[in-house]
Formats: sequence, C-alpha cells, structure tokens
Amino acid sequence: MHKIIAANWKMYKDRTEAATTAGEIAAALPDVLPKERQVVIFPPVTSIECVAQAFRGHKSLAVGAQNFYPAPEGAFTGEVSVGMLRDVGAEWVLAGHSERRHIFGETDEMVARKAIFSLSHGLKTMLCIGETLDEREQGNLYAVLERQLTAFFAARPEGMTGDALVGRLAIAYEPVWAIGTGKVAGPGEVREAHGVTKALLEKFIGKTGKKLPVLYGGSVKPDNAGALIALDNVDGLLVGGASLEAQSFLQIIGA
Repeated sequence: MHKIIAANWKMYKDRTEAATTAGEIAAALPDVLPKERQVVIFPPVTSIECVAQAFRGHKSLAVGAQNFYPAPEGAFTGEVSVGMLRDVGAEWVLAGHSERRHIFGETDEMVARKAIFSLSHGLKTMLCIGETLDEREQGNLYAVLERQLTAFFAARPEGMTGDALVGRLAIAYEPVWAIGTGKVAGPGEVREAHGVTKALLEKFIGKTGKKLPVLYGGSVKPDNAGALIALDNVDGLLVGGASLEAQSFLQIIGA
C-alpha cells in the first residue's frame, strides 16, 4: 500500500503563490520522495488548475479539491460541482474535514452523501473523521468514529462494494483538538484511534478494509512526521499549516 502524504492549504495562497509552491515541490520531489509514496495537494479551488499544471508529468503528485456540492449542476449559488473540479485537473476531494463539520455545520449524513457522490462521479475521496476533546475525555472515541463511518457505509449504494473502494477511498483520522492548535496526539493515542478505525473498516467491509489507507492529520510538522509515519497502522499524513512552505512540506514528504 502506498503511503499518502497530503497537504490541505485551506484558504491560503493566490494563484501565483500556489503555482510557485507547487513548482518548488515538483522540482525537488525526485530527490526526497521515498518509494511507495503518493503526494496529494488540496489547494483553494482558484488554484487547482495551476497546481495541476505544475504537477503534470509527475505520477506521484496529484491535486484535489477541499469542497464541492453533491449535485451535477443546478441552482446552488456559490458552490462547485465535481465535474467542474475534474475540468480543472482535480483527481481527489476532501469530505468531512472537521472545519466543514464544525464551522459550516455539515452533518454525518451530508458528509456521507458528498463522499458517495464524489466516488460515484470519478473522484478519489479522502473521508475525514475524528473526535473533539470533550468526546475523547468522555471516553467516546469509538462511538464517534463508529457513528461517522456508519453514516458513509450505511448509505453507500449496493454497487459500491469494498473492492470498488480500494484505490479510491482513503480515511483521514484527525482529532479535532489537535488541528491548528499545536497539540499532537501522542503515539499511543494515534495508534489507538487508527486501530479503532481499521477495526471498524473490517466490520463494514471485511478483510478488504485492510486495503483502505488510514492517514493521521493534526498539527503534523517536520519534527514529528517521521515518528508518526513510522507507526505500523499509519498509512499517511494529512498536513495543514506545515504544508504551506515548500521546504517544510518536502521535509515531511521525505520523513
């Protein structure tokens, strides 16, 4: 299984800045990329096309979108469709990032609907899950992750089998309390949460669940990336602020 190193640029970088950073990453990648690793950048929607252009010809680099609306087209002011995203070079999308859930009020059902829609329309999907600090302190880690994953697996259409998800669906575990706070889940906490996630995937789709990558996201930086990626049940990293500078992100890629 390839380890995926993903970058979420959130609402940062205009097109010039995005193209410059993407170009620096593409130019340096052959020297830092370990074997069996895939790099995915999620820039703002306005920069998807220029990042895709910078990555052209690099099989280990891909670009994705941070958000979309689950309809082919329509009167949805301010939204963007998966067809529009594919048109500008997106291969991936994020669904269920904690900021979409907790700032914009996306429910488990809406996140599931979006993830199913994007997968059904040809985009690889990174489904984000994770608990708040209160939920963890109350001992509800399993219940929260089970609820979030159940929403997706219970709603998927009959033809979307486990085998059909391999190579197209990745899960990103991101403890909400560790995103942008500087706090990082300790190795034991990460291993526990990833163990729970992988057990739930097997519960829903059997042994095929072992083939779905589970990434860790939450204040990942160059100085902790190596320890995180070395954990035996961590299949990649979803990086926020530390991915905004090419050199910082390249250190994480090569960790």
